[in-house]
Amino acid sequence: MFRLLCFALAVLAAPAAAQMRVPHSAAEIATGFVPVVREAAPAVVNIYASRVVESRRSPFRGDPFFERFFREFGSARPRVQNSLGSGVILSPDGIVVSNYHVVGEATDIRVVLNDRREYAARVLLGDEESDLAILQVEDAPALPALDLRDSDSVEVGELVLAIGNPFGVGQTVSSGIVSGLARSGTAMGSARGYFIQTDAPINPGNSGGALVDVNGHLIGINTAILSRSGGSNGIGFAIPSDLVAQFVAQARAGNSEFARPWAGLAGQVVTPDMAEGLGLDRPEGLVISDVHPASAFAGKLAPGDVVVAVDGAPVNSPAEMVYRLSLAGIGAEARLTRVREGQAGQIAVTLIAAPETPPRDPRVTGQRAALPGLGLVTVNPAVIEEFGLPLGAAGVLIAEPGPYGARAGLRPGDILREVDGRETPDTATAAAALRAAGRVLVLGVVRDGRRLTLRIRI
Repeated sequence: MFRLLCFALAVLAAPAAAQMRVPHSAAEIATGFVPVVREAAPAVVNIYASRVVESRRSPFRGDPFFERFFREFGSARPRVQNSLGSGVILSPDGIVVSNYHVVGEATDIRVVLNDRREYAARVLLGDEESDLAILQVEDAPALPALDLRDSDSVEVGELVLAIGNPFGVGQTVSSGIVSGLARSGTAMGSARGYFIQTDAPINPGNSGGALVDVNGHLIGINTAILSRSGGSNGIGFAIPSDLVAQFVAQARAGNSEFARPWAGLAGQVVTPDMAEGLGLDRPEGLVISDVHPASAFAGKLAPGDVVVAVDGAPVNSPAEMVYRLSLAGIGAEARLTRVREGQAGQIAVTLIAAPETPPRDPRVTGQRAALPGLGLVTVNPAVIEEFGLPLGAAGVLIAEPGPYGARAGLRPGDILREVDGRETPDTATAAAALRAAGRVLVLGVVRDGRRLTLRIRI
């Protein structure tokens, strides 16, 4: 079976790309990619990151039955975990982009240039879902930087170079072509979204490195490969430069977390069997199945509508929809092409962040509660987005079951709807009901869309 692997070993809009062509003369063929590499390589760096993690040595590790009951068995021992990856300098003042899985939660980050100069760096903005992180190199002089090319202008068949530090052997350049676009059907490690596919060899340590065109412009950040063996099989994935540009803009604005617009929509890919019934001449777009009342699209989209494009760019999956809205950004106006009952039309929507209404009001139950140490959060659109809950979720999210809740069968992500027959729309009601519980506690819980009843003797 194939495995999708993200690797770390254990300004903005660029000028339009110049006209590209294949080499014609013997001199051009002999020169190869030397001018491109000479220009681009100094802006690609090696990154060494360290983080302190706590690990437990349990005799039950790997046991299919006892491991879940003894997760906290044994004393936690801190240890230093090192990772090695690559990064790309995007501006002379030391803005560097890399993968989140290379530098995320790191306590010490060192950036090494290809001329062996070394500098400390810190994370300005990181996002595990997109697997991107923006770094600031500290106390460095003006640095060489790559220009970003509009990744929407990239075409299948273009020649590209992947530059990084595979296996820690030092900076290496490999060549290939763009072999696919809009690869959004799979989540790769932490990354979820929309990718450029390339057959340029990418291996462990290439994570966060550059994918450049023949003019030396950055078109993507290498992030993962599809592999059976763990080595390159010619199917690599890069995060498009347009999304990198949005990350840099937010980092410069002072954001420490990436803020993406909230659609408040649920939908599915249009299949060939569905196309005719939806009034489409071919299978395309995303058919809407649900719209949250607080969504910016409420009143403009309805179940059964098909969204075929955002700002003129086609969308054919939920991941592509999220990607296109992320490029626009919160507060921007997005124009959607909608097909309703066979008729195409345009709608304009001002994009918003997921609302924190009602307030999430996080609480931890005290010792007088039937289940002490239970971490509770009121479900709202922001919680739905953050925890990946169904669009219609309501009630109280169990963020942390604690030792008593875990023994009672509760899991992180469960939604508490009732305590002893009393509805729990918010954390205040749930906490009060747990304090007033008797010797037998009856919980109504929703888990993975299924309604469960748990009876617990206190």
